[in-house]
Amino acid sequence: MTHPTLSQSTGPAYTRLYSVGAARGENAVPNDDLVGPIDSSDEWIRQRTGIITRVRAGADVLAVDLATDAAREAIERSGVPADRIDLVIVATISNVQQTPSIAAVVADRVGANPAAAYDMNAACAGYAYAVAQADALIRAGAAHYALVIGAEKLSDVVDPTDRTISFLLGDGAGAVVVGPSDEPAIAPTVWGSDGSKADAVGMNHTLVEYRDGAAQWPTLRQEGQTVFRWAVWDMAKVAKQALDAAGVTADDLAAFIPHQANMRIIDEFAKQLKLPDSVVIGRDIATTGNTSAASIPLAMHRLLEENPGLSGGLALQIGFGAGLVFGAQVVVLP
Repeated sequence: MTHPTLSQSTGPAYTRLYSVGAARGENAVPNDDLVGPIDSSDEWIRQRTGIITRVRAGADVLAVDLATDAAREAIERSGVPADRIDLVIVATISNVQQTPSIAAVVADRVGANPAAAYDMNAACAGYAYAVAQADALIRAGAAHYALVIGAEKLSDVVDPTDRTISFLLGDGAGAVVVGPSDEPAIAPTVWGSDGSKADAVGMNHTLVEYRDGAAQWPTLRQEGQTVFRWAVWDMAKVAKQALDAAGVTADDLAAFIPHQANMRIIDEFAKQLKLPDSVVIGRDIATTGNTSAASIPLAMHRLLEENPGLSGGLALQIGFGAGLVFGAQVVVLP
């Protein structure tokens, strides 16, 4: 059978991060405000997590609102007109409205209509997954400029009495603009999953069970020790693989920006990767908390605000969490 030769899209050889934007919940929530329902103490939380306080959004603020604010800052800083952005990806697990997507609403709010827009759920690895997709889609010619957002309002999906995770979580959004580059600036992504451990972190019930009166409103729970061991041992290996895939070593890095899950995990990463003292490590968790898909771009934003000289340097970023899913890549900081 004969047919006309089809056209197939191709794009630029390389991509890079142009800018980063951030939005944090407006309310600081110190440990002392949360310890009553979980029968704990400020000292216990600090020792086990490194969290002093976390940010949470007000009742009238949704994840889509945080995403919009972060996106506007990223677009403004990028120099790319909003109407040239033709792809919007939002990584989130806290869109309390199943559809429409946060991405489609944000695209309209920021002036990027009619961009391709979708939400994706890879939990705490979501931002790294979304960067991988934006990079691939631009280089394939399926998009020209992408807006990648990690956005969470986790206070909507947490039980204040749950000792396993409730005190860890914060609300916020981080966004980057991704576009073509003259030289490599987003290295290959090392990503994957281990669904055999899916019960270690996740929602404790389904919406169907809630609808049928068989369960309470679903909230996030975790098996802390299982997740801690997995993160420390398996994810350190993934981080090393991402360095190898990029063709660089720890000594070449300017920054290390891991998912802000727990300060002890971050410290253990630094040891296992043998990071030199010159590498600046994102430790945003101390005052922001764990914001799942938003945590890496939020930590990046803070690092660049406090250390503008890091711009143009190499950063290793790694996300890992519910699923259990993981993603890591080396990027040139915007």
